[in-house]
Amino acid sequence: MVKPATTWLRGLLRAGKAQQRTARKLAKVLFAPVPAQSKPKRKPASATSTLKPHSKPPPRARKKAAPAPGKWLASHYIPLPELGTLPGRRLPYFLYIPQREPSAAMLARGRPLLVMLHGCEQSATQFAEGTRMNRLAERKGYAVLYPQQSLRAQARRCWKWYDKLTQEGGGDVRLIIGAIEQVAARYAIDRSRIYICGISAGAGMAHIVALNHPQLFAALGLHSGPVFGGGHNLIGALNVMQHGAATRVDTAIDEVLLRQPDFPRLPMLLLQGQADQVVRPVNQDQLVRQSLRLNRMPADTVVTAYRVPASAAGSRTPAHAYAVHDYQVGKALLLRVAQIEHLGHAWSGGDASLPFNDKARPDASKLLLDFFAGQRRL
Repeated sequence: MVKPATTWLRGLLRAGKAQQRTARKLAKVLFAPVPAQSKPKRKPASATSTLKPHSKPPPRARKKAAPAPGKWLASHYIPLPELGTLPGRRLPYFLYIPQREPSAAMLARGRPLLVMLHGCEQSATQFAEGTRMNRLAERKGYAVLYPQQSLRAQARRCWKWYDKLTQEGGGDVRLIIGAIEQVAARYAIDRSRIYICGISAGAGMAHIVALNHPQLFAALGLHSGPVFGGGHNLIGALNVMQHGAATRVDTAIDEVLLRQPDFPRLPMLLLQGQADQVVRPVNQDQLVRQSLRLNRMPADTVVTAYRVPASAAGSRTPAHAYAVHDYQVGKALLLRVAQIEHLGHAWSGGDASLPFNDKARPDASKLLLDFFAGQRRL
């Protein structure tokens, strides 16, 4: 049973100063009450009231970039009552359909579908804006699905990646899979080219969805994601984010393979900021280990390493240098690991006017679509 938040925080606050700072930060995100959407109270009018001559002007509204030209559709998935799962739950989602006419190949097979899972404190629309993924999807012909965690399910819209039932394929996993199936049935989607990715809690959730339904996905992308299989409660989640899950790294994958002996290869792209203090880089190190085990990569797997300097993006474009390691078996690229210098807990190359986005390149959205372009589920 999960202990009350106050009890847990009191325990952490007895620890050292570093743990105290971390506990306060996490408490602010996970336990702070959601602001009520009530209207501000009006002061009674006064005959002598006047405007102050030097009052501050209202803050300028953020200038939004022009939206991508395709269709932006809002819908939701509700499980059928006879399924007996998650009664009363519904999953809102948004779907982007490119305006550009599909190619001849897409007309025959359908459009590729990319599933994007937002992080805590984000909505699906904010995630779409921040990553600018729809603009790239327009050029590449992708449909993009953005499931959105309900505020009723989690007050800060966090996907519960640390929950053991969820890790085993229950909870929100069923809702997300239901939304994917619903979209694939309503639109012309190429079922050999369905991809899933996310950031932070969304990355943790994307990993869980793919591990439980590997036949559905051609590849997986994780940006600043926690290692799979640890947590199981809020205390454990904090520990994983800061220190990884050393005792569960191999065991968690072995349990997946035991449940699914015919687990297919699952290509994966891992993106991680080396200055991330929220989900620390140790998580990426352990995710690499899990991918090697999951894909049963042999000891003689070819690993190609290279570094992209910050100057490669052009002198006028802010950029972080980053290192890349590609793991290849035969002609199949099964794992790409990108370690981005100086990047914190934010989407690389995103719209910095929105939270959890860093304007400096590399462009994570482009890296993801470039990787996915070479992956297809046979």
